[in-house]
Amino acid sequence: MIKKKISLDGSEFFFETGRIARQADGSVLIGEEGTTVLVTAVASKGAESDRGFFPLFVEYREKFYAAGKIPGGFFKREGRPSERETLSCRLIDRPIRPLFPEGFNFEVQVAATVLSSDQERQADVLGITGASLALNLSDIPFDGIISGVRIGMKDGEFIMNPTFEEVETGKFELVIAGSDDAIIMVEGGADQVSEEKIMEALDFGHARIRDLNAFQREFLAECEIPAKREFAGKQVDAELKKKLIAEYTSETDKRCRISGKHNRGNALQQLSDEAVSKYEEEYPDSTGDILQIMHDIERGVVRKMILDEKVRTDGRKYDEVREITCEISVLPRTHGSALFTRGETQSLVVTTLGTSQDEQRIDALDGESWKKYMFHYNFPPYSVGEVGFFRGAGRREIGHGALAERAIRPVMPEEEDFPYTVRIVSDIMESNGSSSMASVCGGSLSLMDAGVPVKKPVAGVAMGMILEGDKYAILTDILGLEDHLGDMDFKVTGTDEGITGFQMDVKISGISRDIMEKALGQAKEARLKILDIMGAVISEARKEISPYAPKIVQIKIPVDKIREIIGPGGKMIRHIQDTSGAKIDIDDDGTISISAVDQAAGDKALEMIDQITAEAELDKVYKGIVKSIVTFGAFVEILPGKDGLLHISEIDNKRINNVEDVLSLGQELEVKVIGIDREGKIRLSRKVLL
Repeated sequence: MIKKKISLDGSEFFFETGRIARQADGSVLIGEEGTTVLVTAVASKGAESDRGFFPLFVEYREKFYAAGKIPGGFFKREGRPSERETLSCRLIDRPIRPLFPEGFNFEVQVAATVLSSDQERQADVLGITGASLALNLSDIPFDGIISGVRIGMKDGEFIMNPTFEEVETGKFELVIAGSDDAIIMVEGGADQVSEEKIMEALDFGHARIRDLNAFQREFLAECEIPAKREFAGKQVDAELKKKLIAEYTSETDKRCRISGKHNRGNALQQLSDEAVSKYEEEYPDSTGDILQIMHDIERGVVRKMILDEKVRTDGRKYDEVREITCEISVLPRTHGSALFTRGETQSLVVTTLGTSQDEQRIDALDGESWKKYMFHYNFPPYSVGEVGFFRGAGRREIGHGALAERAIRPVMPEEEDFPYTVRIVSDIMESNGSSSMASVCGGSLSLMDAGVPVKKPVAGVAMGMILEGDKYAILTDILGLEDHLGDMDFKVTGTDEGITGFQMDVKISGISRDIMEKALGQAKEARLKILDIMGAVISEARKEISPYAPKIVQIKIPVDKIREIIGPGGKMIRHIQDTSGAKIDIDDDGTISISAVDQAAGDKALEMIDQITAEAELDKVYKGIVKSIVTFGAFVEILPGKDGLLHISEIDNKRINNVEDVLSLGQELEVKVIGIDREGKIRLSRKVLL
């Protein structure tokens, strides 16, 4: 067993191997303070896979025992991955995927398991560093050493691996993965932060990454590491490749310039089918090779066209955004809706307003919480003209939804100003590049259409890059083809004041600071253009929410009055809801939320609550009901549950011998409060009103 420790920015990190999970190809325990993650790497031992893509599978699981908790639910065991676990899988997958050598096609599985949690620090970034260690400890070919860090802000200063609370209060979160020389992956959100501040955070984080990378090298130097396994990779017939390049490069170039995604795609597919038909007899069992060569020809043509001719496949300039149209209130009975179309990408986004009963309950290692704002993203197969299964949300849908949710969160109103639960759903109607950014733009429009008082409209744009040697081109608002054949996908969202969200993935070993800075600047120009187009349709929230949305009124009552509103066994609150037709929610601090689609129902519930919580006022006249009669007077209920004594001498302006001569049980009468003693006992008079 080998174990080493290091202190960075006030936290103690440790790496350990040789004690746990020794049959994995590579295994490491990595920890920061009280949080420990086991990361393993295993590659298949049989023949190489021939799936047409690199079969890398990343898993991330949080054990509830890590925080001394037992899972909820009937089975009392961990179930399918939570949304946070799914997002963490993507966070680990994206930076390590580009670093496997081309042609390595063995199945590889990287598994990160949280074994201990101090419930303060997030474990996902440890999974990135742990994946690098586990792969370097194994015989699996892996190109380099990378680390991951989370950057937050405290008292105006950047901090490394902030706690959950520091992320929440700092309103700044950035996850960075990189090597010594370059950044490979960036993801995060901020409260309208400038591009310059983002670059400062990247510089701060990259310095910590280099420290962790150096520590990895020290650790690995003490370990016995097996030789990396040899692999043949898929061998393509050189003569076949030469023939196809000579025969089809020119025609591929022509067809890559055809406008329209489907027109271009169909033309290229026909050319590939033609090549297969022509050469499959001469080169049997080579259909897959022919298709791969034709794809490589297309890739080379498109990249050459962009870099050398400065022409994109749809004829745009590098920094040009596709044509945009925005529509709102497109659905008659929803609370807010928008249709955002950019080129051949289209998102239908709907906002729904709910009450506190619609909040999402989240049970995680750091404790139970309730979520009032949700953004869900759906990508049906018809959006790209394909036939496919309609299943639940996959990793891609969850990831895109989380990105859009993070982008808009900084401009959402505070709960005390807008006590609604808000759910946004983006259904992609068409897709040809950056549907997640279309979802952000459409989400912002639909929120304003619903009357949600957002602080600012938010827009997003996806940037791409083609890099060959020293030449590179940064592309604004990339097409699906440019994403597929390019080297970078960098999504940036924000308002006219600053950035709210970002996500960057690369297919190469990383990008330089200069490229990152230029991409951010170009993205800002595009974002401001998009915001102008959106602003021409709607620039701020409607003054009134939809008539079909619940109307919520909040009032505050003394905490000791909560029991009276609820009543024995909930009898009173059920009576209020049944009588008025409104929904009632009560918080422990005495905040009561009254929600109803019908305004009259809300007013009725409010009136009933006011009556229950009201206190008798001296000299005020009330309409009361005689509840009981005694020899010396009657007890009259002037407020729900509040009786006062109407003494026999205060019943009439003339002497009476028996109370029953004037009053009867259940009789309504007006009385005036003439006294309230220290114990709260109320004295009433009918006589003074006669």
